[in-house]
Amino acid sequence: MTTTPGTTPTQPAAVIPEQDIQDTKAWLPLAAVATTLVLWASAFVGIRHLGESVPPGALSLSRLLVMALALLALMRGRLPRLPTRREWPLILAGGASWFGVYNLTLNESERRIDAGTAALIVQIGPIMVALLATFFLGERLTKWLLIGMGVGFTGVVIIARASSQGDNGDLVGVLLAVVAALTFAVGVLTQKKLLPHMGALDLTFWYAVVGAAVCLPWAGQTVRVLGDASADTLWWILYLGIFPSAIAFTTWAFALSHADAGKFAQSTFLVPFITALMAWLLLDEVPPALAFLGGGLCIAGVLLSRRRPAPRAR
Repeated sequence: MTTTPGTTPTQPAAVIPEQDIQDTKAWLPLAAVATTLVLWASAFVGIRHLGESVPPGALSLSRLLVMALALLALMRGRLPRLPTRREWPLILAGGASWFGVYNLTLNESERRIDAGTAALIVQIGPIMVALLATFFLGERLTKWLLIGMGVGFTGVVIIARASSQGDNGDLVGVLLAVVAALTFAVGVLTQKKLLPHMGALDLTFWYAVVGAAVCLPWAGQTVRVLGDASADTLWWILYLGIFPSAIAFTTWAFALSHADAGKFAQSTFLVPFITALMAWLLLDEVPPALAFLGGGLCIAGVLLSRRRPAPRAR
């Protein structure tokens, strides 16, 4: 070690092994996925908890407004890019369906069925994505997709039967959860078309704005509900808008941009079971036993629908 006049000796910079850097980077997407799954599961529990005190329209609008503000904060002062004329129709469709109708139907559904059951039904969303993609994106309708649809919707029928006979649910709640899964599928398809050209934060912000616009008919109700709300209710609304919405969508986008999308997409099957555990601990409720069988069929249906036919021999 050498010094020059007027300077003090300095230690050589520590060298971090390249393998350690790679291992750290490998863990970041996994941590992002784990964070996303836990936050999304907690959303089902939060919605169920607020179902008795906050109507679906007021909860949807207030959550989406908080989400939009939180996304702006995550952008650190950067204004979101304005969509182009070609992008607006897809943003309107995706925001209205996934963030608008989805929230309204899911919130009403969870006033009728428990959080774990709702999360199980929403898992058929990927089947609907694959089916709609055959009509709107020209993707191939495979034998496995048809089999997966049959298995998945058999699971929904079993869940409907279990919920209609239990103390914590009814058939209308199940059907509303199915509608939520369908609107989720529409949103995912529009997102798939837009993400190659638009940043995830910008896209999610505009979806939230459009979704909030869909919920504006409940603006008066929202003002009244928030004015009379307890501190517990207000904190839950803030939590739903910031953590399962703004932050979870950001961590999910980070994970998908740094690792294999297909592998991480399958991890969302854990959400219903995390939801059921949280609901048991926080709300002291669990889905009917038969609903777990139906949920298993829903997940099996999704897995089957993703299989690809064996290549033909030449």
